[in-house]
Amino acid sequence: MVTIKKIAELCGVSRGTVDRALNGRGRVSEKTAQYVRQMAEQLGYEPNPAGKALAARKNKPVVGVIISSQGNAFFDDVINGLETAAKEYKIYGAKLQMHTLKGYYPEEQLAVLTKMWGKIAALIINPIDDKRIATILNKYEESGVLVIALNNDISSCNRRAYVGSDYINGGETACALFNAIMGKEAEVGIVIGDNHIMGHQQRVAGFKARMANLSGFHIAQVIQNSDDDICSYNRTKEMLQAKPEINALFLAAGGSYGACRAVMELPEAQRPLVIAFDSVPATVEMMRQGIVRAIIYQHPFRQGNLAARLAFEYVVQGKVPTKDKYIMKNDIKLLENL
Repeated sequence: MVTIKKIAELCGVSRGTVDRALNGRGRVSEKTAQYVRQMAEQLGYEPNPAGKALAARKNKPVVGVIISSQGNAFFDDVINGLETAAKEYKIYGAKLQMHTLKGYYPEEQLAVLTKMWGKIAALIINPIDDKRIATILNKYEESGVLVIALNNDISSCNRRAYVGSDYINGGETACALFNAIMGKEAEVGIVIGDNHIMGHQQRVAGFKARMANLSGFHIAQVIQNSDDDICSYNRTKEMLQAKPEINALFLAAGGSYGACRAVMELPEAQRPLVIAFDSVPATVEMMRQGIVRAIIYQHPFRQGNLAARLAFEYVVQGKVPTKDKYIMKNDIKLLENL
């Protein structure tokens, strides 16, 4: 039987170096890692799943979770998915350590990341697209902690995998829906959560890309609401008052209930056609009241569940995600197929 010890002896490195090279974690030069992997392949090395699971029970690995879920009903299903997966790995001594935040404030996310340092074996994070956060996430990866970006990705970061929807496609789909329903002309208002969230930027970019083929489509204004219903109500109301020509409203993030309340205050004949993301209870109710025409659904339970499974497979079995991105296909929900 080929062991890590044997590979280490033949390669002239420590057993720890072999473990890090084979599992893709920690600081190992690419040259050494490649040499170790080639040696393991030549010798026919196969990891011992039972041994890894036994080590996990002894070490009780922790998967850290940081998500901006407070006040955003979309993440209720994401958390349900995370916790459902966690129950299956409880037998191995592995567990989740959940940290929820409200809004998108880099300093708060950085504070939690600093607090977690050295206490977790894997990290699932709904990251803010900020260079300081990318830097500390890179340090996590370098230290051997698996980093998974959940629901939103981050630039300039060596995170191991992204689990979420295709945000650019989501924006393209929204524009295509407006086009199919309204024809070739529309004055569009767009409501996003925060410009520091890559996914929100990408939805607007996707919308604009699809809109490039529609000369009668124009974006009147893009506003931010921090995924907060009160903020969303106030800012959407201000936008609709300042831009009465808006006849199409794209709710590209949370806070949809607040935005819909602002729409409801308009005379029915002046209300814009609304397309929103996520079938959370408030959005579904607004669809039943005739305020929201269509919902773009991004499978939140599956996102959370898959992210947790990838993290637990890593901390229990040492299995590294095989793909850079795990994309959930956007679905369209109408009143008829809710």
